[in-house]
Amino acid sequence: MPIALRGALASFRCLLAASLIITGSIALGSSAALQAQQIDPPQESFVKSHYTKYEYRIPMRDGKHLFTAVYVPKASAFAADPGPYPFMMDRTPYSVGPYGEDQYPARLGPSDEFEKGGYIFVYQDVRGRWMSEGDFVEMHPHIDDKKSPQDVDDASDTYDTIDYLLKHVPNNNGKVGIWGISYPGFYTSASMIDSHPALVAASPQAPMTDLFQGDDAYHGGTFMLSANFGFYTFFMPQTEPQTPHPTVNFDFGTPDTYKFYLNAGNLENLDKQYLKGGNWLYTDQAKHDTYDSYWKARDLSPHMKNVKCAVLVVGGWYDAEDLSGPYKTFYATSKFNPETPTTLVEGPWVHGGWARSDGSHLGDVQFNAKTADYFRSNIQFPFFEHYLKGKGAAQPKAVVFETGANVWHNLDSWPPKAASPKTLYFHANGKLSFDPPTEAASVDSYVSDPAHPVPFVGYTTDGVPQRYMVDDQRFASYRPDVLVYQSEILTEDVTIAGPISPKLKIASTGTDSDFDVKLIDVYPENYPDPDDQVRGKRVLDAPPLHMGGYQQLLRGEPMRAKFRNSWEKPEALAPGKVTEVDFTMPDLYHTFRAGHRIMVQVQSSWFPLTDRNPQTFTDIPTAKPEQFVKATEQVFHQKDAASGVEVLVLPKP
Repeated sequence: MPIALRGALASFRCLLAASLIITGSIALGSSAALQAQQIDPPQESFVKSHYTKYEYRIPMRDGKHLFTAVYVPKASAFAADPGPYPFMMDRTPYSVGPYGEDQYPARLGPSDEFEKGGYIFVYQDVRGRWMSEGDFVEMHPHIDDKKSPQDVDDASDTYDTIDYLLKHVPNNNGKVGIWGISYPGFYTSASMIDSHPALVAASPQAPMTDLFQGDDAYHGGTFMLSANFGFYTFFMPQTEPQTPHPTVNFDFGTPDTYKFYLNAGNLENLDKQYLKGGNWLYTDQAKHDTYDSYWKARDLSPHMKNVKCAVLVVGGWYDAEDLSGPYKTFYATSKFNPETPTTLVEGPWVHGGWARSDGSHLGDVQFNAKTADYFRSNIQFPFFEHYLKGKGAAQPKAVVFETGANVWHNLDSWPPKAASPKTLYFHANGKLSFDPPTEAASVDSYVSDPAHPVPFVGYTTDGVPQRYMVDDQRFASYRPDVLVYQSEILTEDVTIAGPISPKLKIASTGTDSDFDVKLIDVYPENYPDPDDQVRGKRVLDAPPLHMGGYQQLLRGEPMRAKFRNSWEKPEALAPGKVTEVDFTMPDLYHTFRAGHRIMVQVQSSWFPLTDRNPQTFTDIPTAKPEQFVKATEQVFHQKDAASGVEVLVLPKP
């Protein structure tokens, strides 16, 4: 029976977290997301006037109960559509507040269309979080062979929840849809495995899939320092059911996180000095710095089998938190379930940016269209309407936005079948071209100093600004510890579509080093400034934005050299020995327009986005100050040791 939780504490932080979860925009790895959103003021909302709220403790097969809030359309408010209605479900670790059957959130569902479209909305605190019983396990490993009722995971919890809802919530049509962004995206993916027969449509959006292989925790073997430490200062373990309570934001003591993390030293010291070892979630992330059994067990992609529901995987080209997860989920689901309708959607968005913003721009970069509005009304809502209500048509295999040209494409495969690999080769004097080098000997070098790491943005920041994914890189190109390779001015468009694969020939005086590679679109020098710019020498306010020569970051990823041959067994570099460092960066669909240039930058730190490599082969989380040493890095671009970046290029139309 429904239960009421009267008098629950409705703190600012609780309401804010609830608002973010309902909109699906909270991001693992970004505590700033909690502070950047606005809360609707208390009022007699559309939700309260159109829905009746019920609260359940739903029993799981092992005897634990999960707190679940259900919002059912009122007959009087939906007279034109009396039902029965399908379910739309969201499972989250971030709280389904506000709690209490008389307390309503500001909005329901993935977007406004759903509130008015006739759905029963279900929000559930996952096992061990907030008002749900049980033990929380970070990205709970999936159990393929469940031998007893005690073998539970997020797939079984979703299955049991659906079973209960079908039997206890009246006026339902027997069909369930589920969606979620980031961590809720992981729970959505988990729900698809051995899916309940009533689950007919699922949309994992920016799903955490493999935290070590390119999602929140590690990229290229480097620890995503600023995002993860910031996140785990507020995402804390709990030992018993509770409602959210007032908390004090972590005090960095400075608005400059570059300075904070540089002074903090190694990861172990950061944990001991500031977290006091009190958050095992962070400790586990930091100490498991190879691809060990801890991480392998948490990779959902090998388990994406027996998916019977239609799938809409959503990601953003510029997602700073879970850029890899959508691709791995899409590829695995398609591979193991070839008969299941599975669609990939990628737009020019940050983490969850498709949920509420209009998607017209990011930072200084304009997309000349309200891409998020388009997604919500023309892709997401029709997807669920089709499978839950039998309306409209199914989506194609891929719906992707081509940046640069700023157009949407419906494709029958991803990457496009017509795309073929070509390599952008490095040359002497900072040149970049599709022609391989012919020189017998050619090399560039720079000194990487862990005491003065290359910053990841050209301005002071107290977190990880999502706009950094397209930020101007001119600040980095001026540094002596950043190599710059640039094409001639393009005489025709060049369109790339698919993964991006740096292939480097390097040598180092260190026994370990990072190699960060950035693919950049360089605007023409005469590219117009925004219309509202103040020109002239008397600049009294913010400095003007000059787009001429703008170096727009398209894709950037780090690679820790000790993992060049194995993620499980790191190997030291032999000082001075020429070595291959090859890796793959996540997909992109972008056109470099005629008049632009293509640029690649190479550096050996990206701070504090990633942790510092001491450039000594050692246990980096516990590295001693004296182990952080300068190293001279060489990047070769000669006939027998050519470096470059492989891309998939589409033929000219």
